[in-house]
Amino acid sequence: MRTTIYIVLVSLLITCQFAQAQQAQIQRVNPTNWWVGMKNPNVQLLIYGPSAGTLTYTIQYPGVKLAKTHTVENPNYAFLDLVVTSSAKPGTIRIIGKRGSQTLTQPFELKARDTSPKGQGVTSADFIYLAMPDRFANGDPGNDKFADMADPNSDRANPFYRHGGDLAGAAQRINYLKDLGVTAIWFTPVLENNQPLTNEGGSMRSAYHGYGFTDHYAVDRRLGGNEAYKTFVRQAHAAGMKVVQDAVYNHVGINHWFLKDMPSKDWVHQWPSYTNTSYKYQPITDPHGAQSDRNVTVNGWFVPFLPDLNQNNPYVANFLIQHAIWSVETFGVDAWRIDTYMYNDMPFMNRCNQALMDQYPKIHIFGESWVNNVVDQAYYTRNKIDFPFKSNQPGGLDFVLFTAINESLKQKFSWDDGVNRFYQALAQDAVYVDPNKLVTFLDNHDTDRYLSVIGEDYDKYKIGMTWLLTTRGIPSMYYGTEILMKNFKDPSDAEVRRDFPGGFPGDKENKFETAGRNDRENNAFLFVRKLATYRRDNPVMHTGKLMQFLPQDGTYVYFRYDGTKTVMVATNTNEKEISLDTARFAERMSGFTSAMNVLTDGTLTDLKLIKLPAKTALVLELRK
Repeated sequence: MRTTIYIVLVSLLITCQFAQAQQAQIQRVNPTNWWVGMKNPNVQLLIYGPSAGTLTYTIQYPGVKLAKTHTVENPNYAFLDLVVTSSAKPGTIRIIGKRGSQTLTQPFELKARDTSPKGQGVTSADFIYLAMPDRFANGDPGNDKFADMADPNSDRANPFYRHGGDLAGAAQRINYLKDLGVTAIWFTPVLENNQPLTNEGGSMRSAYHGYGFTDHYAVDRRLGGNEAYKTFVRQAHAAGMKVVQDAVYNHVGINHWFLKDMPSKDWVHQWPSYTNTSYKYQPITDPHGAQSDRNVTVNGWFVPFLPDLNQNNPYVANFLIQHAIWSVETFGVDAWRIDTYMYNDMPFMNRCNQALMDQYPKIHIFGESWVNNVVDQAYYTRNKIDFPFKSNQPGGLDFVLFTAINESLKQKFSWDDGVNRFYQALAQDAVYVDPNKLVTFLDNHDTDRYLSVIGEDYDKYKIGMTWLLTTRGIPSMYYGTEILMKNFKDPSDAEVRRDFPGGFPGDKENKFETAGRNDRENNAFLFVRKLATYRRDNPVMHTGKLMQFLPQDGTYVYFRYDGTKTVMVATNTNEKEISLDTARFAERMSGFTSAMNVLTDGTLTDLKLIKLPAKTALVLELRK
């Protein structure tokens, strides 16, 4: 890795020495276009090409001003600060660059904003479905691989290669997801990952996961490209579903085009020798912590083939912020999930979050900060703790509740263990400005699959799914959990990223269809659908208040309630049936005489003593 960095920097020096002798060219302009009528009239264009930074630039377009031209170490770059005034009209701007007798003219499109839905946000009324496009469904085998890409392989027999899933295939499954009760779709990143195979743990692996960007302004061709993504979002919106885009600010792929000829040495974090992040989050919030430890956590590279971007470089920061806005405006996505959130520069994150929220007031932003305690988790979202830095991120992935739910189902009940873990995590919600904006989950593409964690116990599976879909927050489910896909990350994470059966040509089983699922899988699908649709159709489940009671003897009871409905969730985690005396829940149950069992549609007429079978969670809509 040190060799790679050295080559990049030597290349930069050679570029500087010979730039003056070259004929200037403009090969790239990022963003690739912009719009009139944006709330922020300023946009900074990255101009790239041989000797592009040696040109003198002017703009000839009514209502658009060139406020300043910036040059950097590498003469192949220029950064132009444009002001798009309120009088500007849609059209093609002429960017004119001159040097001596040479004149270059570069077109740049200024578009009219369309009225299609975008930045709608996700809320606690939504149910998010997380899928890895390469492993979900293949709608166009013709784009599975390209000989001119750094990784030309596609082989479903190899767990580490690309398998051919794409956006066209996902689009064909929108009705399946809608029927399940899903209201929002979150894909792992769809941007171009033109990465070579990398050696990870002794195996050569592809970047099918999407987290190594090589061009911010191109959706990967193997997923269908920009137009396929636009089509998918339109189709999802037409079905009443929202789309979450997965963003990465912390790093890029080693093959990113601007790393081959970096604008400046400080475009990425440089170290005397290769330095990996420690992955330790404690130094960031530790009031007694060493700055050197914090630097390693935040500025160390995530892995050697994902160079760490320096967000303190103002051009890097502008590039990332503008790309975020461009993506929402271009593709019409509704929410923004941010990878490796805690490894970013936090003042930069606040600036980026604010830029998105200023332009799209309803957008929801939730980042990945993999921590194991409420205080550290709260640091990265809007909170009520007296931290020296105050985050403006509206939400976040709730790793604390994820751990608590899984451990509640694995551990035996005791003073602090078993279902007490779930209760205690929620009992600390006072630290958040709005805990309902946290995204809850049972598993994801980086964890062991939920079913395997709980010992493939179907009763426990139903308990966890019930908690996920009835407690506070925005529930998210990993693809295949609804049909009992399983596995541990053994020997690698490829085991928890297997193809969805039926999503690919030639599959022997099609579990998108009822006929392709066995009875247990169908029961699981119907169980999730029942709860998801009830949650969707009953505002009490997403905007109602939450009241929980101390767990006792392996039982745990909480209520969702508002001015119109009260729903009781009663869980028995024991191995035997119990009779639950409801007298101690009187402050929430007073006046109610019967209940509808949400899962069976049956009626319960005696609320004084409720029978709870072993390993069961009841969802009861109380009635007077």
